[in-house]
Amino acid sequence: MQPTLLILAAGMASRYGSMKQTEGFGPSGETIMDYSIYDAIRAGFGKVVFIIRKDFAENFKAQFDAKLKGKIAVEYVYQEMDSFVDPADMPADRTKPWGTGHAVLCAIDVVKEPFAVINADDFYGVDAFVKAAEFLNRAENDTYSIIGYRLDKTLSEHGTVSRGVCQVDAHNNLVTITERTKIYKEEDKVVYEEGDEKVEVPANSSVSMNFWCFQPSVFESTKNLFSVFPKENKDNIKAEFFIPIIADHFIKEEGGAIKVIPTSSQWFGVTYKEDAPGVKASLDKLIEAGEYPTSLWG
Repeated sequence: MQPTLLILAAGMASRYGSMKQTEGFGPSGETIMDYSIYDAIRAGFGKVVFIIRKDFAENFKAQFDAKLKGKIAVEYVYQEMDSFVDPADMPADRTKPWGTGHAVLCAIDVVKEPFAVINADDFYGVDAFVKAAEFLNRAENDTYSIIGYRLDKTLSEHGTVSRGVCQVDAHNNLVTITERTKIYKEEDKVVYEEGDEKVEVPANSSVSMNFWCFQPSVFESTKNLFSVFPKENKDNIKAEFFIPIIADHFIKEEGGAIKVIPTSSQWFGVTYKEDAPGVKASLDKLIEAGEYPTSLWG
């Protein structure tokens, strides 16, 4: 059974200022998602599931249906604020869905096979997809994984970023993910800000870029976890049900293991508008090196 790729594309990032998920960065107008899907097909994935908001559906289908027809199976899942939420628990002032873990839950009815989860606006590199597919083709229900990137390969030259720094045990299993905000490079060091202090973090630290590998068994526990989340956060309109909440429960409460799989790939993405030219230049270099054709879909 070929694994499935879930692409989280329901959100619009305020720091970027527009719908970067469907912006063209490649020489033939390819989005970053196009490169992820192309790499996933090469690695052996058999289906892509777009997690989107219903009001984005027409735009997404117009952009992807025709060019992906015959290349990979495609499904669309809608993540709305009221998905899996009791109306009595819905905060009146909430304006967006409940985060990445909630997005995964929304795919429960269309994903019955091992699957990977990625962000729509991150470039992960073919090595990451190959390693994810290899893991998913052999993994069992009590083991999930996360693709780990070197911290210094995930920074922006145009501002600070937030990264989930992975703590790993002697068996390369994830212990916990600690969210560090305001991370940036300062001279030859990588630092993050904590209050008024600057704290150095090793440049080779393994960080999460939200590239996870799961078995379908994750859906039931996710549904149970999320069932109480809106009620518990009814007064917090910014509360988000992130994937690391699911991962932490899987490790600590279910006795599961999450392998941290290192990748040699260079991550890049578009956190800020100023990142866009660098993304285009990075893609041009990969094309010049023969990693990708000038036009992905011919």
